[in-house]
Amino acid sequence: MDKPIHHPLSILLADDGSKHSQAASQLLSDLPLPKGSSIRVVSIIESENSSKYNFHKRGLEKTSELLERKRFEVTTELIVGEPAETIVDIADKHQVDLIIVGAKGLQATLGIFLGGVAQQVVEYANRPVLVVRAPYQQLRLILATTDGSSHSQTAVGYLAHFPLPKEAEVRVVHVLPPAPSPELYMRNWPVGVEPLPPLNPIDREEISTLQAEEEETGQLLLEKTLEKLTTFGVDASGELLRGEAANEIIDYSKTNKVDLIVSGSRGMSKVKSWLLGSISRKLVHYATCSVLIVRDQQEN
Repeated sequence: MDKPIHHPLSILLADDGSKHSQAASQLLSDLPLPKGSSIRVVSIIESENSSKYNFHKRGLEKTSELLERKRFEVTTELIVGEPAETIVDIADKHQVDLIIVGAKGLQATLGIFLGGVAQQVVEYANRPVLVVRAPYQQLRLILATTDGSSHSQTAVGYLAHFPLPKEAEVRVVHVLPPAPSPELYMRNWPVGVEPLPPLNPIDREEISTLQAEEEETGQLLLEKTLEKLTTFGVDASGELLRGEAANEIIDYSKTNKVDLIVSGSRGMSKVKSWLLGSISRKLVHYATCSVLIVRDQQEN
């Protein structure tokens, strides 16, 4: 089935000249954007320093040339301000469809997640955020995660309309909960004077039945998700995993050399302490590939 014609996209690309920012520009240049799409490239410096100004200006020109060679409509902007706040404000002002940032900026301290800026953008932007990690080569394998929640469905819907390269392969994974074990059984037994009862054959049979039911439910969820993608012309395959969700997804992405993970997030609610779901946060923190976080707008 051919992919449907997509609507033009409005994209905000944050450019600070770092290797991750350059990788973001290269990734963007490979996307088959719908006709009429526009790219706003912003470079933000925190103080009016002439050397920084000239460095960022040259970087903007280089990025603009790269994107314009692909005949994209590009505008550039050099701004003095607080980077994360400025990116989020511009995204809201221009109602962009996607924010793209490099995973770490030029001044990121070794071991500090995302150098601060991308972390804040992911946490506070009300729009999908693509965090790109260097080195970038191609978008060959895309891994979408699904758990049946509304924000997971939102992410799958976004991916269905995302302009992926023609040769890109899409896989969908659903992670089942860790398998119960005698050790887990022991850890959850109430502390007290009563001795721990043995795990008898009936208990083992119950565990086996529970696992089979989980696998059946998970398979149905995968099939439903794949059917949704197929409806929009996206051919994909599905796979069930079992274990701690974030760890399993990250391990799978490393083993299979995934280029991009797509995950939903419940986003920032009106209660400021409710930030990204723990799985989404772990993926952005620890995945070695690029990660696209799609918010469930209903909860913002």
